[in-house]
Amino acid sequence: MNELLKKLVKIEERINYLLQVKDYENWGNLEGFKKTCEQLKQNVYDHTEEQFKAELRKLDDSIRFLEDRAEEHLTPMERVRIVRSIQRFTLKDILENVYEDYTELGGEEDANVDPAMICAKATITRRIKNKPYTASVMVIGQETGHGEEFRNGGSCRPQGNEKALRYMKVAETEGIPIHFYIFTPGSYPVEEGSGAAQQIARNIYAMTKLRVPMISMISEGGSGGAEAIGLSDYRLMASHGYYSVISPEGAAAIEGKIREGSRVPRELVELCADRLKLTAEDNLKNKTIDRIIYEPCLGARRDDFAFFAKLRAEMLRATDEVVLSTKSFSALRTYELRKKKNKPATEDELQHALTWALNNDEVKKLLSLRSKKYHEMGKTGFTGQAEQEDGMYNLARVKTEKMYYTLRYDIMKNHKREVSKVINDVSGESSVMLKRIKEPFSAVLDFFGKRREVKPQRLLTWSGTPGQDNQNPRVDPLELTDTYTSPLANSDRTVSCPNADKYGCKDLWIPDLYGEFAGVCETCGHHFPLEHQWYLENIFDPGSIRHFNTEISSKNPLGYTGFDARLQSSRKKTGWRSGNMTFHAKVNGIQIIVSMLYSDFRNGTVGSAEGEKFAQACALAKRKKRPLLAYIHTTGGIRIQEGSLGVTQMPKCTMAVREYIDAGGLYIVVYDNNSYAGPLASFLGCSPYQFAIRSSRIGFAGPRVIRETTGSAIPPDYHSARNALKRGHIQGIWDRREFRRNLHKSLLTMGSPGLYYRD
Repeated sequence: MNELLKKLVKIEERINYLLQVKDYENWGNLEGFKKTCEQLKQNVYDHTEEQFKAELRKLDDSIRFLEDRAEEHLTPMERVRIVRSIQRFTLKDILENVYEDYTELGGEEDANVDPAMICAKATITRRIKNKPYTASVMVIGQETGHGEEFRNGGSCRPQGNEKALRYMKVAETEGIPIHFYIFTPGSYPVEEGSGAAQQIARNIYAMTKLRVPMISMISEGGSGGAEAIGLSDYRLMASHGYYSVISPEGAAAIEGKIREGSRVPRELVELCADRLKLTAEDNLKNKTIDRIIYEPCLGARRDDFAFFAKLRAEMLRATDEVVLSTKSFSALRTYELRKKKNKPATEDELQHALTWALNNDEVKKLLSLRSKKYHEMGKTGFTGQAEQEDGMYNLARVKTEKMYYTLRYDIMKNHKREVSKVINDVSGESSVMLKRIKEPFSAVLDFFGKRREVKPQRLLTWSGTPGQDNQNPRVDPLELTDTYTSPLANSDRTVSCPNADKYGCKDLWIPDLYGEFAGVCETCGHHFPLEHQWYLENIFDPGSIRHFNTEISSKNPLGYTGFDARLQSSRKKTGWRSGNMTFHAKVNGIQIIVSMLYSDFRNGTVGSAEGEKFAQACALAKRKKRPLLAYIHTTGGIRIQEGSLGVTQMPKCTMAVREYIDAGGLYIVVYDNNSYAGPLASFLGCSPYQFAIRSSRIGFAGPRVIRETTGSAIPPDYHSARNALKRGHIQGIWDRREFRRNLHKSLLTMGSPGLYYRD
């Protein structure tokens, strides 16, 4: 009878699981079946063993029918609930069942740097012709736990992501592949230590060029938390998992403009889950993943051992495929794998030993393939084409330009530098030798009499140009160009400074505030927001701005209901096709490339079009050896209406930045107004030179998200530029009136000798 009671408990677990998937509604009379289970437990000894077995069979058949029916009609939100169930398999279950042995690194259980992130050195074994072959791998991933509160639901703090980065580098040193497992609804939105955004940006930046194969498997992939360990050479996804820019509840709160503390309507959450296209099938269609691992009915649970065997085979196959793609002599083995691409992986499909260690040439190919993979990601999310890819003429022009700049700045300039270095060395040695030769003669002259003193010549100073009246002072070329006055200055009234109570600021007359004072309080220095046009007209040399890639246009790749009208409204309001302006400009004659996210177009959010324009700006700056300025007038993060196509702009743009910086580029980021979320946690936060305009606000998540996630209030200055400076996110705070001067100084003092204007 004890065995039968165990079976009854299992059936009860299945009923509870179905109730959770169906959000506890009495679907299919689940509550009735639950009561039947309770009655059977209470009256267990009122039945004979045969009667009890018959009741169990009847219950089992009914629940199995409901499970099959639920599986056939699973909604996207039900998949999200499956992933969040405490019965769902976790990383610890994978370590126990997929790998032969493992050693957890960086702590165990709650005695850990961050229990939400697990790093382990593991071994994985397969049999080839009855002979075992064992390989070492580094396993890194979030751990949700089966209801363990200290795991924080898989939401990692900055120190957890830092731990992951540390062991990625260990794997790189040891030359072993990395297997990532993503089980997170998103990163914990706190600015501890370096801050959530900064640490994620560091992770993604490092992963772009890690010299080992990387494979990831997504179960729950929420926004930046997933991308912190998500950039990989091959992306697998569990069939019942989800991967999205934001949770359905978060999207519903934004779309429904739900007040803080209010309950989000269930129907709206279901609707947003469907619109976000977050399922495995949707992501495969959008090419944000490479392959789906199919799970049993209603998703794999902690005791689904057949699924773990399948997962082991899939991880082996994916690692083999990545390694083979780097080898020059692998045609037949690659063909064997590709022939079985649409079939489930099996452990015996590759009947030849394959070492996962890569030589230098193979590493170069691995990095090249990774770069190509992410540059192509999200290409379906916008309309239009980059100018350099539009037509044979432009392609030829770009290739010619590349040859010219390579010859001039990489070859001739380096040659000139080497010659100059030799001349300087010879000159230095010669001067020392001549000094030694002259010393005896100088001593004789000093002995017989003082040498005649040479009267210093008077230095002539002059400023101005021929014919110029020297009574007029010389114009400082680094002053604001003052060619544009904000329309806000047209209001004839006064405004109070928000710091008036603290610093005793006087009321400010608006024509002066937005005119002569450039939006800055003359008492405390508080910066009032200004429109992006002010910066276009006042920071760069007059007439130097030339826009490019204006044909690249934002679109609605997911068919998100109502979003086409919003895009059209933004286009009409701004006259532009995306929220990212890219243009050539000059600062006191120095030519630069600028990428500007501005508030008027969808609050500066980044989608596929914005990401593509940024990546193309990086490529152009790299080709022309020019500095790259990312001026962030405002960014509200990744555009939620583009789902995972939006969130993949994080690794894509970071890849472009890494390649630009590695080529000797100077990448400067300047934040203004409000800058939050994904862009900060990727291609902006990875810059070595980040600055902020005074009074700007910078952070991973907004105040409301932090309050709702952590349950605690934050101080008013939590996202201030000063706090960002304290934690090392930015390197300095600029006064708006000194923007042009500070930018010019940075262009002269920062960056490598490879820039076009450096000697």
